[in-house]
Amino acid sequence: MIRIIALRLVRLVITMLVCSFVVYGALYLAPGGAMGAITGGRILSKADQAEIVRIYHLNEPFLQRYFAWLQGLFTGDFGISLVSREPVVALIEPRLVTTAMLVGYSGMLIIVLGVGIGLFAALRGGASDRISVMAMSGLAAVPAFLASSILLFVFAVSLGWFPSFGAGGGFVDRLYHLTLPAVALALASIGYVGRISRASFNEEKNRDHVQTAVSRGLPRRSVIGSHILRNSLVPIATSVGITIAGLIAGSVVVEQVFAVNGLGSLLIKAVDEKDFAVVQIVTLVLVAGFVIVNTIVDLLYPLLDPRIRKAATR
Repeated sequence: MIRIIALRLVRLVITMLVCSFVVYGALYLAPGGAMGAITGGRILSKADQAEIVRIYHLNEPFLQRYFAWLQGLFTGDFGISLVSREPVVALIEPRLVTTAMLVGYSGMLIIVLGVGIGLFAALRGGASDRISVMAMSGLAAVPAFLASSILLFVFAVSLGWFPSFGAGGGFVDRLYHLTLPAVALALASIGYVGRISRASFNEEKNRDHVQTAVSRGLPRRSVIGSHILRNSLVPIATSVGITIAGLIAGSVVVEQVFAVNGLGSLLIKAVDEKDFAVVQIVTLVLVAGFVIVNTIVDLLYPLLDPRIRKAATR
């Protein structure tokens, strides 16, 4: 198991280094070169241009600049926003917490409701199964922007049950403010995970070892928990991992609709203002989140299925 963890962590580090190189290298593919991308076409004084050259090491070879930038990341120096003149890390820190809470909240909804609906449909069968399948298919087809607009109008504007904007302050208040955004972000994924879960449960419940357990008179709860649910976890974990990683990108849209000050709204604002230093770091943080979630899912596979653990240790 230690060998598996070590290999996954090495792969994580290599992937992040490649991603950081691509994100940094994109600076030099922009029209106008590095200086044009950083300044966003602004007219700057000679002194300001010299300061940018100094901060971003633009008078040095490319690889030397990249490693200087990478060293800054490891030491917490993410650069300076050209618009607000604030350190980028100061802009990101509070928004990172908000986006992490939003994605985590949505992820919990996906796991509980998606897997729960899939299990309910597979075990009940009949009309309940058909209705659940139609509901899950409908949810999976709803884009986050449409779900956000409908939930905002119905539950915030019309009924007034939830706030219509902002992320709140304090843990409980944040959960309250983020409920509608989290539901909007999770809806399509609940439908997707629900369908995958249902298919996995249906396949597993018809296997010989499950039928044998039933014929031996084992309690229904034991059959479901120890034989059906446990052996269905790998495909479900895969679908959950993919969807939660995708939530990181989907949060950009939802944060805009609900005016939540997260990384997504910061990214759109920075792109609009051509604040390259902020765009660069926020993009890297979002990519890092995506890669880390997928790595965590990879590490869970050997724990969920001993056969994978044995194969990996050979």
